[in-house]
Amino acid sequence: MARDYGQELQFGVFVTPDAERANAVVELARLADAAGLDLVTFQDHPYQRRFLDAWTLLSVAAAATTSVRLALNVANLPLRDPLMLAKSVASLDVLSGGRVELGLGAGAFWEAIAAMGGPERTPKQSVDALTEAIAIIRAAWASDGRGISYEGEHYRVKGARVGPPPVHPVELWLGAYKPRMLRLTGAQADGWLPSESYAGVDALPAMNARIDAAARAAGRPPSAVRRLYDINPGHSPEELVALALEHGMSTFILSADDEREIQRFASEVAPAVRQRVEAVRLGGEPPPARPADGGAQAFAVVPTPDAGVRLSGERAWDDATRPAGPAPDPDARYSADQQAAGRHLIDVHDALRAELDRLRDLIGQVERGESGAGDVRAYLNRMTIRQNQWTLGVYCMSYCRIVAGHHTLEDRSVFPHLRRRDPRLGDVIGRLEEEHDVITGLLDRIDGALVAMVEPDGDGVAQVRAAVDLLSDALLSHLSYEERELVEPLARLGFY
Repeated sequence: MARDYGQELQFGVFVTPDAERANAVVELARLADAAGLDLVTFQDHPYQRRFLDAWTLLSVAAAATTSVRLALNVANLPLRDPLMLAKSVASLDVLSGGRVELGLGAGAFWEAIAAMGGPERTPKQSVDALTEAIAIIRAAWASDGRGISYEGEHYRVKGARVGPPPVHPVELWLGAYKPRMLRLTGAQADGWLPSESYAGVDALPAMNARIDAAARAAGRPPSAVRRLYDINPGHSPEELVALALEHGMSTFILSADDEREIQRFASEVAPAVRQRVEAVRLGGEPPPARPADGGAQAFAVVPTPDAGVRLSGERAWDDATRPAGPAPDPDARYSADQQAAGRHLIDVHDALRAELDRLRDLIGQVERGESGAGDVRAYLNRMTIRQNQWTLGVYCMSYCRIVAGHHTLEDRSVFPHLRRRDPRLGDVIGRLEEEHDVITGLLDRIDGALVAMVEPDGDGVAQVRAAVDLLSDALLSHLSYEERELVEPLARLGFY
């Protein structure tokens, strides 16, 4: 029997917290964020010497991203005190603007846990402890500043004044497989988070049934429990559609440490699954699998035009000297996936334009005395174009005053790929790279103006406003030029 709980579809990644690839792990989080995925998650095995501490990594990933939600997959409860875990989650939720969820597990690998000073529990004790921990965590998040107390077999809290509260209703997901854990999930959790490696597709119906029965017994609709699933690479959109419509799984978290797998999952698999599931939910049938030509049609992606408005009397470069690439073949046809690849660059650029709008808004607040230079500098250093010295949109060489030399997907792959596949693009790509360097200098100029603003002989916000006006002119013009020249080649040649 089909089982669709009607939950919103979400897509994320499950990244190995490999200490030997620490920078690359953070870059994968950035990639998932820029690609429009919903979640970035990390496993939590503190006794694994080659792994980074998952909570520290989660905090760094939160600082390096802007939109994606983050979670431990799942937190190792025996080595993380529930009251401190509640405070850590709430604190990061505050700092990230409400982007943290909590995956929680009862524990495993007990000898390794005991070796680190944790308890060595029986299966019954581990579920009992998890039940107590859930009560403590929820009480901590709901506290209005008054002390909370709890007297359990495994945890005791005596009048603790806890806070801060999270800024959004944090979801609590359980990694559950056995009957008692599944009943606890249905009765108390916001989500169920199994892994395909431990619970294959054939096992899902019986496990879902236990959760549903427990939810109803607790007076909750089964749809109150989000169904998440850690999946292995290689699934087709059709397989995930079946998981959603026949087994109720609505959040797919790809176990992947490869940039290309993550990019394909975000740009090809996720949109196709959303489209087909939505079609069924609206009363139709899933769109048929695309034919070999993908339903090819004329190129329909429209680059963002340059409005021609200039705020500064200074010019970062001469637009008239920009080279042009080859004109598109008017008879060429493009599949839906190719059209989406072209559109993706515009989506990335729209996020950059939104960042620029926010920066300009902050400057206005400084002029009105509502914010200070420090607030603007903090935002400037969080901006995607500041975090990254880009070579294509937000995929680029990591820009940091301390770390240099690490290249991400586009730096290693896209630009060389485009040059190799169509040498006629060489002059355009060269010019884009030159303009990227100029824009990096303009960002430094804003930062310098902000520093000078607080000096006794500084001329206030005027220099800052002038620097931001010049950046606005340059960046908006540059993004339009990049789209005009690269949207069609990206559709025709792909990202790699």
